[in-house]
Amino acid sequence: MLRSNHRLPLILQRFRHAKTHWSELKKKQFPKDRALENFDDFYGSVFGTRWKSIRIALQCEHKYVALVNQFGDTEETIQQLQSDGAISLRDIYLARKKDLADGGDGTREPLDGGKVFQVEDRVAAFRDTRKQSERDHLYRADPTAAPSNIDSAQSPSVGQTVEQNVVDYKKSLDKSLKDDSELDYQRLVDPAVGTAAALHEFVPASKLKGMEDYVFESDHYKYYSNSTDFPLKIEMEESFGIPEQLHLYTYERANVSTFRSPRKCTTGVLSHFLFDGASCLPPLALDVQPGDRVLDACAAPGGKSLLLLQTLLPGTMVMNDSHESRCNRIRQLMRQYLYDFDEKWKKKRCFITQGDARNLQEHSMYDRVLVDVPCTNDRHSVMENDNNMFKPSRVKERLRIPEVQASILSNCLKLLRPGGTLVYSTCSLSPVQNDGVVHMALSNVFSDAGLTVTIKDLSLTMQPLKDIFKFANPATLKYGQLVLPFLPANFGPMYICKMVRNE
Repeated sequence: MLRSNHRLPLILQRFRHAKTHWSELKKKQFPKDRALENFDDFYGSVFGTRWKSIRIALQCEHKYVALVNQFGDTEETIQQLQSDGAISLRDIYLARKKDLADGGDGTREPLDGGKVFQVEDRVAAFRDTRKQSERDHLYRADPTAAPSNIDSAQSPSVGQTVEQNVVDYKKSLDKSLKDDSELDYQRLVDPAVGTAAALHEFVPASKLKGMEDYVFESDHYKYYSNSTDFPLKIEMEESFGIPEQLHLYTYERANVSTFRSPRKCTTGVLSHFLFDGASCLPPLALDVQPGDRVLDACAAPGGKSLLLLQTLLPGTMVMNDSHESRCNRIRQLMRQYLYDFDEKWKKKRCFITQGDARNLQEHSMYDRVLVDVPCTNDRHSVMENDNNMFKPSRVKERLRIPEVQASILSNCLKLLRPGGTLVYSTCSLSPVQNDGVVHMALSNVFSDAGLTVTIKDLSLTMQPLKDIFKFANPATLKYGQLVLPFLPANFGPMYICKMVRNE
């Protein structure tokens, strides 16, 4: 046998890990990483030392409340929940309310205007700092330049400095283009080279293009304003309660027990519905009265609407959302919890509609309107990558959130009859999306339609719930209440603002 002296060449190749390997995942920045980085930057400036504990709670599983379905085996479900250690939210509220009344310490904390404007100053300072850093990065400001020692009282503001830098840059660009006499207008490109067959003449640059379409992220924070150009009245709210026919169960503070899964009842519907406990506050604050015509303007996935229907108080219930897929989610939920929903409940004037809440035209038609607007959904943004608002492809959508929220709220105020009640809510910690949007909407409806509202201060009525929820200091909020994530009571975040349309 002949033996060949030829050897096969040895080819070395670098081994590449799969995209799902931990080493590759570690290099990649996911949407939830971008969200946490953004929150550290902004919320760290707004909440200060409190942000650390809020941040930890935000990244842990939230706490639930069980809404017992009274169209199922109600008594049996209540007994099971109580045997597991769950307690009635109404019992806690009434007992604590009685203690506060007997002790005489249920009065509202005095409003400290300094704290309110301190939050505004923090937001404004953060916006200016972000704007300056964006401008410096865009125009390649010299990072080695020595800081100025000019007294701050005599130096221009950050905004003025930024605008001056932009003007100076544009002037220098125009001047350099005009002064350069060696521009070659006759330089030809060889059509045989590359893919430049259609390019025949070189045209020199004369202007930076695309700047008019550039969106600065710092502009997102401009919606938080402290200038009031509309009549504003704030009254203490005293009417708040949990209807007797509504059965809500939770675990006491620091008890992290989990609820058993809903089971199918003898009527064919599920026994109870689980949702973040703070989500029950906006529909309860709406204070629906018997026979009211109620609109849930942004209803999907439908938990708040389900709670309102469980009270048996609305005379007409309209559940609206903007997309067919979201309306289908509402319909699916109602079929799971309301017996014979498609036939029986339509006769009871319960409807699901599809429409943009910014364009609804049923002006002055509703007694109660719930406006739980789309937001950054802070807890979801730091926990999940799917449907995350901080995806790179959704930057413009995220930056336009306050504008969309204010448009929805402005239009929904017009849907209220005079004397009607509206509750605005978000699941975000952002002062821009909360008080900032309320402020902008009130300004818009006053300038457009001459409409004014009375803000209802909920801080007194929410005090009996402090054993369950962790509320932000009401003196740091201008219009609403804010449930903060807190490990012993990890509900929220949830912002609630109640307002009544004036006559």
